[in-house]
Amino acid sequence: MTTLQGIINKGIINTELQFERMGYISSNISNYNTNGYKSVRFEQILSENGLLSGVERTDFSQGAIQRTDREFDVAIDGVGFIPVTSPTGSVTYTREGSFKLDKDGYIITNDGYLVGDGIQVPVNYENIEIKPNGDVEIFSNDGTKREYLGTIPLVNFLNPEGLKAGDNNKYFITEASGEPVLDKTHTKFKQGNIENTNVDMFGEINQVMRLNASLLASNKIMKTINDMYSKVMQLNQ
Repeated sequence: MTTLQGIINKGIINTELQFERMGYISSNISNYNTNGYKSVRFEQILSENGLLSGVERTDFSQGAIQRTDREFDVAIDGVGFIPVTSPTGSVTYTREGSFKLDKDGYIITNDGYLVGDGIQVPVNYENIEIKPNGDVEIFSNDGTKREYLGTIPLVNFLNPEGLKAGDNNKYFITEASGEPVLDKTHTKFKQGNIENTNVDMFGEINQVMRLNASLLASNKIMKTINDMYSKVMQLNQ
């Protein structure tokens, strides 16, 4: 038999979980203008005893591709991730392809991670092409002289949802994600483009409104039950 105190405790736990879900929605909304950001949803499960539980899931569906005409911007048109290496040597994976050159001419992310195994561009290069398969070449204005510099790699995971999210749209491998598999035959890179977020702003706002209504109703019920519990305690004194 469920006591009033048990109902109150259950209500508190469920309300806290709703606030946690609100945090994920708020994060999605705040990252609406973040290139390559993948929305995170918090799926709730109602158990037989009336308690809510939840699991975090990342939506890795394709975001819209936007043309920028910046020569080091690279969008991935399809599934996959680009491996990048931090200054300390740790490897993470990203879909945020707004790259640039460091002081030594290496292609890096905006926060200083080395792209791939390290692709160095000469200081006096004239034109640069990043091909759909990731090959990076520089060539003369008339196109008669070309030099291959390296290849930006693309990897896939058996279970991308198993990746652990890090800072700045980077992901770490886990046992659940499996090891990265190099895609040697793809043609998914689009130079001069960037992938936008896949956050559905209207959907997120709709969730906020529905969740807010649910929280208000839960708080009203909790207050009623708490008042009933207080009256019962007074009768027992």
